[in-house]
Amino acid sequence: MVFDLFCELEANDEQLDFPVVYTSAKMGYAKLDVNVESNSMEPLFAVVESNVRPPKGDANAPFQMLIANIDYNEYIGRIATGRIFNGRVKAGETVAMIKQDGAVSRGRITKLLGYEGLKQVEIQEAGTGDIVTVAGFDEVSIGETLASAESPVAVPYVSIDEPTLAMNFIVNTSPFAGREGKWVTSRNIRERLTKELRTNVSLRVEDTDSPDTFKISGRGELHLSILIENMRREGFELAVSKPEVIIREKDGVKMEPMEYLVVDVASEFQGAIIEKMGPRKGEMVAMHPMGEMVRLEFVVPARGLIGLRGEVMTDTRGTAVMTHTFHEYAPYKGDIPGRKNGVLIAMEHGETTAYSLDALQPRGVLFIGAGVEVYGGMIIGEHARDNDLEVNSCRGKKLTNVRASGSDDAIKLTPPRTMSLEQALEFIDDDELVEVTPTSIRLRKKELDPNQRKKKNK
Repeated sequence: MVFDLFCELEANDEQLDFPVVYTSAKMGYAKLDVNVESNSMEPLFAVVESNVRPPKGDANAPFQMLIANIDYNEYIGRIATGRIFNGRVKAGETVAMIKQDGAVSRGRITKLLGYEGLKQVEIQEAGTGDIVTVAGFDEVSIGETLASAESPVAVPYVSIDEPTLAMNFIVNTSPFAGREGKWVTSRNIRERLTKELRTNVSLRVEDTDSPDTFKISGRGELHLSILIENMRREGFELAVSKPEVIIREKDGVKMEPMEYLVVDVASEFQGAIIEKMGPRKGEMVAMHPMGEMVRLEFVVPARGLIGLRGEVMTDTRGTAVMTHTFHEYAPYKGDIPGRKNGVLIAMEHGETTAYSLDALQPRGVLFIGAGVEVYGGMIIGEHARDNDLEVNSCRGKKLTNVRASGSDDAIKLTPPRTMSLEQALEFIDDDELVEVTPTSIRLRKKELDPNQRKKKNK
């Protein structure tokens, strides 16, 4: 059976001229001709040896290693992983650590770890081209250099993008607080965030005026949502606010972070992508046809990316590929339209009923179904209009002996819109929070009391 596979590789004829090896890892053989029998992997090794160039570097030069990743081990402390550019290094050897600003300090490698397949093993010596992990430097960070103690020379520094987005992590104060989570206090959250700082170099944690609120800054919406998801899986319970971009001021001018966005999409969808970037203040800087695909490149404010991924995936039927990197700080581009619709807010504590939700369906899109416990101030749906509306979702049908044809028909509820964590963060407004627990994601107003909300709105 023969299959034709078409890929948009953007490769020329020279790049497509490469050796083909037929292998089976399960059966343990490799062969250059599909009709020739083989019982070993030697043909594959021979092709690798003849076609893959050895790593650049001088094994006789002084030791140089660029740190590409860091982690933390409870037993040996901070560990750093990187590739050896030049020279050799041994476990127990004293080497120099060169910081971003050029400061040099010295320390001893207490552990040297290499790799055998996917397994990490302790080794005594490594050389040029090897990827290794070292322990013994508590202050090392990504982009810095470990070098020979006698002649410390730094590899060119690889800068790490600064945080562009911030949100508040708040101790959960809803009526359901403490029901589903194991770690719920500000002390628990502070300890977890401090632990995260050991390995997450792009993350920033700041205290606020409230002891129960922490300001967390990261590289983007996805960066922060991964941290939140990890915390909820570990048993933490907290509330998080709407992501906001980090604004700077330079010479009296308000500056905001800009991202360089690249979207690879089928040609039929390019109009939808370009149209979507207009209200988000995106400026297209390049367009490259790639066969049936097209690559669109934009410079767009970081706040314009909030909620964009979900919309693009919907418009392109999940076929678009999006990547973005920090570009620069530029003058503020003006307001970007936010959510147009209001929300449906539960009036009281109780369990939702199908009878009540059936009456609410014409008012908007519901986020919950029947038999779900809610509390006053909890958001249960999106209003069809632009204002917020308080509704009673727990009202039951009065039981009487009177029956009427038509009014007692079976209730048919539209399935509720279930939101993921990322979708919830994109949806909320400035006066709303996402309540995150190990088993639930709820939306709520910051101020649960309706009277207090009205006062603040005035």
